[in-house]
Order: sequence, then structure tokens, then C-alpha cells
Amino acid sequence: MNSERLRQAERWFLNRYPGGFSDPEIQAIVKKHKVDQMITFTQTCFVNKNFRDTLDIIDNMIKIIGRSSMISVFEKPRFRDFANSLTPKEKNQLVAGLKAQLHGDERGGFEKILDLLLMYKLAKWSLISIIPVYFRPQREIFVKPTTTKGVIAHFELKSLQYRPQPSWAFYAEYRDILNEMKTKVDPSLSPNSAAFTGFLMMSMAATDS
Repeated sequence: MNSERLRQAERWFLNRYPGGFSDPEIQAIVKKHKVDQMITFTQTCFVNKNFRDTLDIIDNMIKIIGRSSMISVFEKPRFRDFANSLTPKEKNQLVAGLKAQLHGDERGGFEKILDLLLMYKLAKWSLISIIPVYFRPQREIFVKPTTTKGVIAHFELKSLQYRPQPSWAFYAEYRDILNEMKTKVDPSLSPNSAAFTGFLMMSMAATDS
């Protein structure tokens, strides 16, 4: 990782927005994404006991993906149609995968969901990473392809090689690196993981030129 570029990004952002993510100008942007509301809704929907109701869990997955400002308008209806078209067995698999991803075997849950998405040609990074980042906003990460490729190149994350098809190995390593990067900058730049990647994206655009 290029630590000097990270420090340069920090200097630019705090010079432009002295309060970090508490800066009024940034707060105006953040409010449009309704991240706090999405976090609260997701954490309420997916407590462990709720996984007894498969159809309710799937309905809430559709709602969260449909409401998220971080998901493409093209992917929202595709996920809704995918979830609604699953067989009862596949719906159970999807819900079991999400339960494991959030409450148990993270890798096994990730791969169980990925297997289903691959079957329906819907294996998108955004769809497999959005619910975890709302559920555990400090630890999990949202993988947006354009931003991720930019972060890898700009900050010289040489151990990572981005591929369009999601994989647990990439997710786990990228998550570890981003969480380490958070510790090297002012805490005001990482109230949650989504905000931190937003900081990286904005600073890259400004300091690349």
C-alpha cells in the first residue's frame, strides 16, 4: 500500500471538508444516501431469530436492495425478479446463505449465495456485499467495481487483483486492507465503511490529476 498517497488523500479531504464526515457540506451529501436509516432497517430485519421466516427474509432483502442508493437502478429489478422466481428449495438456500454470512460461517454463506447468483447469471459484487455492509457497517465493506479498481491502482494494493466475478478470497483480503487503512487516517474519515470508501473515491478523483 502506498501510505504517502493515503496521507495525501487525507490532507486533501480534511482541507476541503475540515470536519471530515461531520462537515455540513458532506452531511448534506450523506443524508441523500440515508445510510443510518438503511443500517437500522437492516439490523432490525436480520436479527438471528427472524430467519425462521424464509419469505419475510427474502422480502426484506428485496426491500433493502431496492431502497439502497448504492445499487444500480438496473440491478434492483433484476434481483427482485431473481428472488421471486426461486424455487422453495432455492429460497431456503438463499436465506440460509444470508444467515450464515451474517451470523455464522461467513465464507460458507457468501459462497452459498454466490452459487445461486451464478446459476441465474446475477453474480454481482454489489448484490453480495450490500446487506453485510449495512448489517455490520464498521467491519464489512461494499465492493463497487469502479471504485474498487481505482483504489487498488491508486493506493498500489499490489496483492489484490480485481475480477468481476465475486470471490470470498478477494472480499476477505480487500476488507482486511481497507480496515487497516482506516487505522492510518483521522477517525472522522471512517464513521462507517461506506463513508470510508466514499472518502477514498472523492480524494482519488481530486488527487489523481
